[in-house]
Amino acid sequence: MKPAAPVTSARTGPPYRVALAAALLITVQLGVRAALAFGGYFYWDDLILVGKAGTQGLLSPTYLFDDHDGHVMPGAFLVGGAITRVAPLVWTGPAISLVVLQLLASLALLRALQVILGWRPVLLIPLTFALFTPLGVPGFAWWAAALNSLPMLAALTWVCGDAVLLVRTGRQRYAATGMLAYFGGLLFFEKAAVIPFVAFAVAALWCHVGGDPRALRTVWRAGLQLWTPALVLTAAWVGLYLAVVNQKRWSSDLSMTWNLLSRSITHGIVPGLAGGPWHWDRWAPSSPWGTPPPAVMTLGWLVLLGVLGLSLIRKRRIGAVWLTAAGYTVACQVPIYLMRSSRFTALELAQTLRYLPDLVVVLALLAAVALAAPNRETPWLDWLDSSPLRAAVTTGLTALFLASSLYSTATFLTSWRDNPTKPYLQNAKASLAAAHADSNAPLLDQEVDPLVLQRVAWPENLASHMFALLRDRPEFETATTRLRMFTSSGRLVDARVTWVRTIVPGPLPHCGYFTQPDQPTRLILDGPLLPADWTVELNYLANSDGSMTLSLSEGPERKVPVHPGLNRVYARLPGAGDAITVRANTTALSLCLASGPVGYLAPG
Repeated sequence: MKPAAPVTSARTGPPYRVALAAALLITVQLGVRAALAFGGYFYWDDLILVGKAGTQGLLSPTYLFDDHDGHVMPGAFLVGGAITRVAPLVWTGPAISLVVLQLLASLALLRALQVILGWRPVLLIPLTFALFTPLGVPGFAWWAAALNSLPMLAALTWVCGDAVLLVRTGRQRYAATGMLAYFGGLLFFEKAAVIPFVAFAVAALWCHVGGDPRALRTVWRAGLQLWTPALVLTAAWVGLYLAVVNQKRWSSDLSMTWNLLSRSITHGIVPGLAGGPWHWDRWAPSSPWGTPPPAVMTLGWLVLLGVLGLSLIRKRRIGAVWLTAAGYTVACQVPIYLMRSSRFTALELAQTLRYLPDLVVVLALLAAVALAAPNRETPWLDWLDSSPLRAAVTTGLTALFLASSLYSTATFLTSWRDNPTKPYLQNAKASLAAAHADSNAPLLDQEVDPLVLQRVAWPENLASHMFALLRDRPEFETATTRLRMFTSSGRLVDARVTWVRTIVPGPLPHCGYFTQPDQPTRLILDGPLLPADWTVELNYLANSDGSMTLSLSEGPERKVPVHPGLNRVYARLPGAGDAITVRANTTALSLCLASGPVGYLAPG
């Protein structure tokens, strides 16, 4: 026996009008999102994806299943890597992918809302909220985050629609397509593991508001062909996740987790219900975070309380819908804060809003379920039935919400564009091309500016990784005869080695330090070096072509080519200690080495 569908009010017009209105809303949203996408640029994790794609095989397990800051995302790595390889460090490809993925997510949401509500005009209310609320903007504009969230959102809404259709019709093809969509979502974001649970909840609530007293049993039995394989796949994916991800990053600071959760609600979610936050702050290299003024925070609470009160008075059996919404608001954030937080975490992390795109979609689906519930017999609310007054009020409130949301989106874009990465990469690409045309000398590998990518992202913060796919550039090596460096603006200039430490003059007159293949030597420094990536300037006299091996007292070896005669070479030498060990590698090679500096690079 099939469950009874929720009672819905009569349509107020032909279905095609609602479909056209929905298509118009999605078109406008794509225009807004396209402005965001093409107005943005690479940022932080985007460059990590670029570096990995340039130095690893796209189909290698180590690349696809890398522990990316707690994420397992082979689909995102594959798509991002393919786009990067087609046009390295060209933003057009990522921007187009953002718009395409957003279109898929929006269409999947429209399908799910239509499955729940039919082509009723009231469908446009949750659709408008989900398409335009600023709560989904930061997770879209950041390419690496969008490669996670947008495919997950498309899968989430598709599976929810399939779950309702499976319960409604009993057709097993919806179980098959739901499983395919779920698997696709998992490939892009481990958080997609919530999809079967959200789909079950949406289908059960849909039955509940329709009057089914045993909604949970009905949905379980009717969708058994979907729930059973989904749970098996979820368990397998959790096992894979635990095997890949370093679990030591999880925090036990429940106090900070609670503070972050509270801040996300008061300064993020609630203002977002009214189209906030209106204002954003940013300290490079962090991403923008919302700083809502008191007015929009108050307005958000009024919206929340007004919708809560009106819905409970107007609709039957929707208390469970509200409880589910509150529960998911907490559940979708707590694991992230447990992974990201410590007592040193800034509360502004909760105001970046980039962890909320799935909450936006879940709230829209739950709103659709609530709107599908039957109305109470409340005479003084008869004006909420189809009437010119209801149409005028709804249109006015929607216009205010859109204006507020678009203003917040515009202010976000202004803040998002304040990104030092764009001029840095543009200058670096031009300088690399000019250096390639000017000289065959390799470039000494070095870290990019910390405002672009900091040392915590090593080795992707190295120039050899970030620019690996560029064709018009010199080679990056650990040693060079011409020392050049990138400035903070990304320009390539001649450089010198600072005198942090000095190689003490050697004991042999007119030679300094002498080394041969069977006679390594130690270059004594005038003081110890702490662990870091150091640059050494070696002045040497060699009798033939060959190579020598260098290493600090505590550090890996580096092979350095040498040429006959009196020469100078610069080498990048990681490690620590108070001496440099030198060994000639080539048979019959003899070297004399003089004093020189060991330190950092500085413009020459």
